[in-house]
Amino acid sequence: MRIICDAPGQTCNRLWTYVASVARCIAEHRHMVILFYDWTIEDFPNLLHCPFIHFPLWQKWYLERGNGWNNYKGLTWKATHNKTCDRLFSLLGCTKGWQTRTDTRYLQQTLPQLKHIFRPREEIMQKAEAMVDGLKQQSDLVVGVHIRRGDYATWHNGRFFYELADYHRFMLQVQDVYRDRRVSFFISSNEEFPLSIFPGCNCSRFGREPSGAILDLYTLSLCHRIMGPFSSYSRWASFIGQVPLCFLEASDMQLADDSFSTITDFFHFENGKEIFDW
Repeated sequence: MRIICDAPGQTCNRLWTYVASVARCIAEHRHMVILFYDWTIEDFPNLLHCPFIHFPLWQKWYLERGNGWNNYKGLTWKATHNKTCDRLFSLLGCTKGWQTRTDTRYLQQTLPQLKHIFRPREEIMQKAEAMVDGLKQQSDLVVGVHIRRGDYATWHNGRFFYELADYHRFMLQVQDVYRDRRVSFFISSNEEFPLSIFPGCNCSRFGREPSGAILDLYTLSLCHRIMGPFSSYSRWASFIGQVPLCFLEASDMQLADDSFSTITDFFHFENGKEIFDW
């Protein structure tokens, strides 16, 4: 049995933390324990209630009572940022899931089961499917655009921070690359801006929706192509949806059809290109 003891954090980092162990459990008929779960766990009912994945600290009655969620987050932060607890976890044979990202043995052979286990609740998928189906009625190619700004202004000294005008230029490039097709864009961003800032591009996005980050994530996974800066977010959408992804590596990058390739694991594209561990 594998026991995952990472701290909860950004959702897609956690999904990448779990997936290698889940794949191994499927292939080898094992069980696993996830001690500290992400706050979005209820958006993934198949994961939460999977018969071979156990969440011993999941107590909904406590989490929804008073200050339960905040207490849980505070306690788990202390437990996962403490040298004494780290030694205890080591003695108990626990695993840091983030360190399993290079374990690619079973990812492809168990992909159908992984898609089921990591499928969000039906309400989210229905909204995602309706959005993409609507865009497909208007176009031949739906391209998901992951716009990540905010903390990217300082992450790695802003190397992958792009102005909205840069994203617009990338979108126009995509239309030129696929000039023989009608192209529509699904915009994924937690930033408020009018879609009119992308003239000449047919764009759609969700408003302020419950579970908005998960909704955007799985809508990206239904598109024909995805593009965005380096991120575990678009990387997960590409992997779980088997959608070709283009990482935007510089504001003056020139796009082509072969700029897009599907993610096979955390560090590799299908075309063999390796992804640095940023």
